Amino acid sequence: MRLLVVGKLNGQLSTAVKMAMAAGAKVSHVETIAAATHALRAGQGADLLMVDYELDIGALIAANEAERITVPVVACGVGADSQRAADAIRAGAKEFIPLPPDAELIAAVLAAVSDDNRPMVVHDDSMRAVIAVADQVAASDASILITGESGVGKEVIARYVHQKSRRSQRPYITVNCAAIPDNLLESELFGHEKGAFTGAVARRIGKFEEASGGTLLLDEISEMDVRLQAKLLRALQEREIDRVGGTKPVKIDIRVLATSNRDLAQAVKDGAFREDLLYRLNVVNLRLPPLRERPGDVLALAEHFARKYAAANGVENKTLSAEARRRLAGHRWPGNVRELENAMHRAVLLSPGPEIEEAAVRLPDGQPLSAPDAGSRAAQAASFAAETVSRAFVGQTVAAMEQQLIIDTLQHCLGNRTHAANLLGISIRTLRNKLRDYGDAGVAVPAPQGAAGAHAA
Repeated sequence: MRLLVVGKLNGQLSTAVKMAMAAGAKVSHVETIAAATHALRAGQGADLLMVDYELDIGALIAANEAERITVPVVACGVGADSQRAADAIRAGAKEFIPLPPDAELIAAVLAAVSDDNRPMVVHDDSMRAVIAVADQVAASDASILITGESGVGKEVIARYVHQKSRRSQRPYITVNCAAIPDNLLESELFGHEKGAFTGAVARRIGKFEEASGGTLLLDEISEMDVRLQAKLLRALQEREIDRVGGTKPVKIDIRVLATSNRDLAQAVKDGAFREDLLYRLNVVNLRLPPLRERPGDVLALAEHFARKYAAANGVENKTLSAEARRRLAGHRWPGNVRELENAMHRAVLLSPGPEIEEAAVRLPDGQPLSAPDAGSRAAQAASFAAETVSRAFVGQTVAAMEQQLIIDTLQHCLGNRTHAANLLGISIRTLRNKLRDYGDAGVAVPAPQGAAGAHAA
């Protein structure tokens, strides 16, 4: 993570900086709050500010917010003056680190504030196939579109691609396109010059320039206004941007990843998304299956979150009871991994003993998970069977993987096109078009078997 230290580097603060560097932080330093805001405005970038509590932390946070710069702050100070520490927290600091510093405390604060402890937990074959493709394309500079329902882990896979890329030691910058109003998003992405609009008191470097040499993630790209999409398309094509109010283009060197929980092809048809931008972003598509299609990941993720939140809440690790495991595996998880994580956080807090019982695993409304019935177990078994076709995909092209998956799934379904389309998560029209292309290329396509199959075809 990128740590900006604000204050005079006297003995104890200097020691804290060395400890932060030993914990893996990339550290830069300024002495005043004005210099801190100037550095952030100028595109230096930081994931965390460590600020001497003798400085006016409230003024620093206010100055940053006026520039729409949001960076968490931790305060630090010699002597652990409780009043100053409390004032810093009230001013907006997330944590307080007393000096002389403790290496373990600094490492813990860095990890907690950065929220970077999101390892890739993958056991299911369907996700292994996605990871195999991600590994194959990570080293390139190709744009990647990551799609899937909300909560499936699109940001996690984006960070994974960056960490596996040649740009892993360079900045990784995320912009949530859905969280920033349209009239501010252009300046956030491309920056602006002094006087470009009311309130533009100085030049502001945007996220494209801040990510120079590294990776820019455009989260929920489907929420971007069509007018701004045109400017983004030019940036991707020309590898240069225009700051708002600028007079000359600025060259950029970044790799762009994008995520969407919407069907962008349909958004193109609806006129809400540019087709040429979709082609530019979708050089490679990583579709993350919902958790209900990844049954092999449910318990592995549940155990991971149980350990994570036991440690976060200072309690002993808790194992899952047999019935809790059965109910976790049988639930459909419409909120995907995010819902499962929240459920396990609640379960850790609600479990009085060393084992997480089924009553502690509850839905957001407080109701416990219901026991899976025979129908849901049968559906889960069918899902398991469909996912096994992805095991031999490593080393193949994406097109070959897709063809093998479709043909094998169709064989599993005895040629029933409708059933196969449902298992694959695509429309029957899409399936039929692909089968027609395969047939034209000389690929043997399984024919429908029986009356039901003939009707479905």
